[in-house]
Amino acid sequence: MKRKRLYAALLACALCAGLLSGCSGDKTPAKEGDKAINEVGTAYPDKAVGFQLEGPAAGDQIAVLHTSMGDIRLRFFPEAAPKAVQNFTTHAQNGYYNGLTFHRIFDDFMIQGGDPDGDGTGGESIWGGSFEDEFDQKLLNLRGSVSMANSGANTNGSQFFINQARAASFSGRDTYQQYADSAESYYRENEESLKSLYGTWQEYYYAFAKQNQMPVATAIPDTVWELYEKNGGNIHLDGAWRITGGHTVFAQVFEGMEVVDAIAGVSTNSKGMPNEPVTITTVEITTYSAD
Repeated sequence: MKRKRLYAALLACALCAGLLSGCSGDKTPAKEGDKAINEVGTAYPDKAVGFQLEGPAAGDQIAVLHTSMGDIRLRFFPEAAPKAVQNFTTHAQNGYYNGLTFHRIFDDFMIQGGDPDGDGTGGESIWGGSFEDEFDQKLLNLRGSVSMANSGANTNGSQFFINQARAASFSGRDTYQQYADSAESYYRENEESLKSLYGTWQEYYYAFAKQNQMPVATAIPDTVWELYEKNGGNIHLDGAWRITGGHTVFAQVFEGMEVVDAIAGVSTNSKGMPNEPVTITTVEITTYSAD
């Protein structure tokens, strides 16, 4: 009960401290209506969620990241993220990534690269500027997935990251469900004052989740929770379960996670920049052979 009250207090403070309109002089309702999460379908109706963890088939296009610490092999998902895949493979074939570093590294979270400026501020897409997000309900930010880095919705350029968070570190659905439960409890207790701003407790919860870039726990299927619990990853980055924003998954590591873990374990400064550079030597785009 104490934990639930703590979450409720956090929700109340966040919503009333100016993070969302409505609790001070601004009486504009902060409602989301019936649109709880991003309108996301799937390009893989015949596949089960989690299929991304399977290896590539013979003849599939793959990438080999040759790094200063070893090779990492990726399979792509062009059906769901055609622009992200085209952007990455074209950059790779043009030598754009050659010599760049993994400039942002946090062990048990992710490793990020693809910035020609080397500090997280640079890079652009093959079309110049940025391009839109491409979310899919069956492509998740599981451990080993490769996603587009961005600075907000539809701001994809050249930077990407590999999710590295381990299963043992996944906080589980209970952590996220606490916010939903507390939102409902707090709304019921204060419905008279909140109803004009948030027609339902779900709208109250959605507003908090949107502002804090959190997944909507009540929208996430059990199978998705189970995949994260078993494999690890960063569920809060999935665009399919958020009201806005998220990170496009366009590839999956199928060989070389030990290299990813080794890179994640290097010494860094407080901003996640390695004290000694970890370099992407070249990126080879080739065809997978099972032989």
